[in-house]
Parts: sequence; C-alpha cells; structure tokens
Amino acid sequence: MSISLKDSAAKFNETTAFLEKELAGMRAGRANPSLVENIKAETYGQKMPINQIANINIIDATLITIKPWDKSNIDAIRKAISDSDLGLNPVVDGEIVRLPIPSLTEERRKEFVKIMKNKIEETKISIRQIRKEVLDFIDEQKSKKMIGEDDAERMEKDLQKMVEDANTKVEKLGEQKEKELMVV
Repeated sequence: MSISLKDSAAKFNETTAFLEKELAGMRAGRANPSLVENIKAETYGQKMPINQIANINIIDATLITIKPWDKSNIDAIRKAISDSDLGLNPVVDGEIVRLPIPSLTEERRKEFVKIMKNKIEETKISIRQIRKEVLDFIDEQKSKKMIGEDDAERMEKDLQKMVEDANTKVEKLGEQKEKELMVV
C-alpha cells in the first residue's frame, strides 16, 4: 500500500499522537486519570475502557478513585487494573475502587524509562514505514510518467522534512517523559 505525500502528514500526526497517548499512560509517581482510563475491563461480555464504565477521580497526588456506574462491574475493574502492567494494587472499598499510587523506586523508574524508549523506537519504526510507503508512491507516479524528475525530487525533500519534524517531536516527547519519570 502506498501513501501520497498529502496523506503522509496526517499519518505522521496520528503516529505521534498515539505515542503521546501511550506515554501519558505511563505513571510517574503521581495520580493521573490517563493511567487507568484506557485499561480494558471485561464487562457485559466485551472488553471496555474503564473511562466508559466508571467515573475516575483524583483525590490527591497519590490516590485515584474509580466509581463504576454499574456496581456489578467493580470486580472486573479491579481485576483489569491488577492484570495491567502498571504494578498497582487496587482496593475495593464498598462501591468504589481505591487505587493508591506509591512513589516509584529508582529501579522501577529505570524500568519505565526502558519501556518508554521501546515505545519511542516503535514509533520511529512506524515513521520509517510511512516514509517508505510515500517513497513507493512517488516512484510509482514517476514510473507512470505522472510526475517529472524535478517534482519527484521536490516531493522527496518535502517528505524528508516531514520525517525529520516527526522524529524531532518524538524525541522531545521522550525527553520530557524521561525527565518526568526520573524526578523523585
């Protein structure tokens, strides 16, 4: 499948937006609704994100409470959070799930940085794949004589600029998240 140069800008934006969402879900020792809102709980015979079946509240920097709209979902939410890779221990307290956020150990912070760097590398791979697909499109257009050599060269330069911009944004996101994760 090949992508036109015009469509590639949207693809690059989608890729970096996805990374932003992934990084927001990584905890840095303080409560944030994005930690749990996209964890999927098994309810009503299907997996649904927690933010679609419950209210998520931040009580203070170290406590998240989750109140399901249907009380029968409380165990599914607790199980989904326990099974996630967040390393959090949810506590059922009547009609709500309390989620204490312990401060991170140095070892756990380094582990999160390693996970974050893997996500960044996966994003860069996606960017390179989009670049390859656009280059294929340009070559295809050139071989069909729909564009000339000069246009193809200009398009390739424009593409390279977009790739560099996307990679710069990804690097900045990674640097910000690493600083956030390493702050004690």
